[in-house]
Amino acid sequence: MAMQSVNPATGEVLERFEETSPEETLRAVEQTHLAQQLWRGTTLDERAAHLRAVARVLREDCEHLARTASLEMGKPIREARAEIEKCALVCEHYAAQAAAYLSPEPAPSDASRSYVAFRPLGCVLLVMPWNYPYWQVFRQAAPGLMAGNALLLKHASNVPRCALNIAKVFRRAGLPEGVFRTLLIGSRQVGAVLEHHAVRAVSLTGSDAAGRAVAAKAGSLLKKCVIELGGSDPFIVLADADLDKAAEIAAMSRCLNSGQACIAAKRFIVADAAHDAFLERFAARMAALKVGDPLDEATQIGPLAHLDFKLELHGQVTDSVAKGARIALGAEPQPGNGAFYTPTILTDVRPGMPAYDEELFGPVASVIRVADEEEAVRVANDTRFGLGGSVWTRDAERGERLAARIEAGCVFVNGLVKSDPRLPFGGVKDSGFGRELSHYGVRELANIQSVWIA
Repeated sequence: MAMQSVNPATGEVLERFEETSPEETLRAVEQTHLAQQLWRGTTLDERAAHLRAVARVLREDCEHLARTASLEMGKPIREARAEIEKCALVCEHYAAQAAAYLSPEPAPSDASRSYVAFRPLGCVLLVMPWNYPYWQVFRQAAPGLMAGNALLLKHASNVPRCALNIAKVFRRAGLPEGVFRTLLIGSRQVGAVLEHHAVRAVSLTGSDAAGRAVAAKAGSLLKKCVIELGGSDPFIVLADADLDKAAEIAAMSRCLNSGQACIAAKRFIVADAAHDAFLERFAARMAALKVGDPLDEATQIGPLAHLDFKLELHGQVTDSVAKGARIALGAEPQPGNGAFYTPTILTDVRPGMPAYDEELFGPVASVIRVADEEEAVRVANDTRFGLGGSVWTRDAERGERLAARIEAGCVFVNGLVKSDPRLPFGGVKDSGFGRELSHYGVRELANIQSVWIA
């Protein structure tokens, strides 16, 4: 089966790749297993030195890596460069903090001495998505390697160039052969890789359909999994919010990565007293965003990652409008071979519409008017997802009280929802389970071992 690297801005096929055969895949898993047996014997200082070298190579190759992402999945070049820098930072974070995160913890018991240690699991399979083709991988690779594991990457089939770039970065940084390996395989081979005795865990970021399938397979094999799925994040604007700041961040959050982010704000839940003033400011901010060639330094919104995604998104918009939503801005796919979609705002959004019930993966915002903060909390939680959310109010204590009632893995008060190596990241409900980043993330990829000594 062939994989294609396609430029979503033009529809041009950039390169074709042959999928690795099942026989070659299993040989690669065996080689990675052997490499992990040696890697687990390295010290934390040795692993940290490798990660610092990886950070250095990422920065040296930043322009090439960023351009590949822009060409292969349409990310605006400025955002692509920022993604590479964030990957370097997560490597440096775990190089500096892993000793503290993985140090044995005393655990008094009836023993003469007892403690909790954090040991390597073995080989970990990473099943990763296309929307942040480097960051999604490195935010699991950095803690996974520091924990003493070896990693097998099954990347999204539309970003094979990015997947191969990542393997090259690790090789250039001097990581021992086989400790990190990219597998050019489709989803049909994931089950066979998981079944291999050496693969002890899987981390998946992607759609909830993919998450259910991989989690079910891992469960049947009694193997650890960390699952991070989609989101339909609420962005609550209360009557006392700073509307200028809220509108600025609302447009940024909705259209970051051309609107293709799990933790992007998607449902804008606005108190009645602030609705019209916020909508006016929000629409002005959205309308001012520049859509265009992702390699253009001025571009703020590039194409969606695939032409099919443009058609699917427009279908969700038109279905919502047919059910009563009102178009406040946009709602037009741009003509031509590129997967461009105009920044869009829908109002009068209600349950039963895709704009209310489903995740919209693109620069489309759903604005929902509510009477007060009680209704805002109810609507915020009226979703099967639970990844992130934000609350906007001039009263920080009020915002914190509301944050405690939001069913999500992270809530930001008066700020842009984002991932940070210092904070755990993950969701609840249909947004998945398990945590990435911080000490929680590295321990998800470790054998938490109790040691009891008489």
